[in-house]
Amino acid sequence: MLEEIESKSERLIIGLISGTSADGIDAALVRVLNSGEEAQFEIIRFETLRFSKAVQQKILKAQGATGATARDVVLLSSYLGELFSHAAKRLCEGAGIALDAIDLIGLHGQTLYHHPDPVQFPGAKASGSLQICNPAVVAERTGVTVISDFRARDMAVGGQGAPLVPYLDFALYRHRSRGRIALNIGGIANVTGIPANKGIESVVAFDTGPGNCLIDQAVVRFTQGKRLYDENGEWAKSGTVNREIISSLMAHPYLQKTPPKSLDKEAFGPVFLEDLLKKTSGLSPADWVATLSAFTVQSIAMGVMEHLLQSSNYEELIVCGGGAKNPYLVSELQKALPKLLIVHGDEYTIPAKAKEAVLMAYLANETLVGRPANVPSATGASHPVVLGSITPGKNAWRLT
Repeated sequence: MLEEIESKSERLIIGLISGTSADGIDAALVRVLNSGEEAQFEIIRFETLRFSKAVQQKILKAQGATGATARDVVLLSSYLGELFSHAAKRLCEGAGIALDAIDLIGLHGQTLYHHPDPVQFPGAKASGSLQICNPAVVAERTGVTVISDFRARDMAVGGQGAPLVPYLDFALYRHRSRGRIALNIGGIANVTGIPANKGIESVVAFDTGPGNCLIDQAVVRFTQGKRLYDENGEWAKSGTVNREIISSLMAHPYLQKTPPKSLDKEAFGPVFLEDLLKKTSGLSPADWVATLSAFTVQSIAMGVMEHLLQSSNYEELIVCGGGAKNPYLVSELQKALPKLLIVHGDEYTIPAKAKEAVLMAYLANETLVGRPANVPSATGASHPVVLGSITPGKNAWRLT
């Protein structure tokens, strides 16, 4: 029964997530001790199970406001349930741990669309965020209780449903005397500001703008899919930044908004890139990659300077996500933010590549014990709420 799992002082939890780039499933098997700010994490095993190109393309085509029919979404959700179930099983096999020893699965699934700004309907306003991966399929295939749909409850109380990661950032990086900023450079870049010696209610977090998305899309386009990203930033290094384009990009309406704010990948998706390319001619592929890389760096730096450094003292910038592997981006960030010590996330408790999967395990743990895990100062929610929906597995009634 769930009461038995809740009564444990430590739990074995699997966290599963596929990011906006839809390149695969990040899966972490985590031993979680306690809960809340006192939670401790031991990663037993982490894997990334890559999607085939065909599956990735199906997901990418389905993303966005007009990306898929209802039929596509329903079938793809159940299909991803099968793939995520396989990831959980494979993770356990690799760790040498029986699947029936797992207490919970924290399932984020795959984001297809995120619309945080309320739209007026007759009699009410509505916002929403869609992550697909049928939790019932995962619960049936694994026999483990699944906790999913972590964004919806925060949005129901006026929040943006994002970012989710500040709850984990605070647990990992809070410090009595050092203010720290956690930066994740994924498809979209986001920051969490954690002032020294303050509670979670003082945390500020938001999406700064594009992370790797525009750079990756440009590389794929210019190489006809032969390369998926700018390895080590070599292409950007060889190009010349177009300052006129940068000036135009930095005037983007999203960058002028104040937190709380969050982005859908579609905002800087293929349509945005194609429109940009059509407006300007004469740039080489290397110049474009250099310019888009500079946009990522400058939008991050502007967000940090305007919304974090002006209100609190910070000493460290902890960089995670795929962009942390790009030395060009990191070196340019250091130039843009010279007063901050830039540290790679791997130097802390949780390896940077496993952080989002660990977050899903952590959120599942908090849902089980009934502890609110949103951060209203980051999402704009009116109050803290317990996140997630529970889909019982066989382990939820094994004692009956």
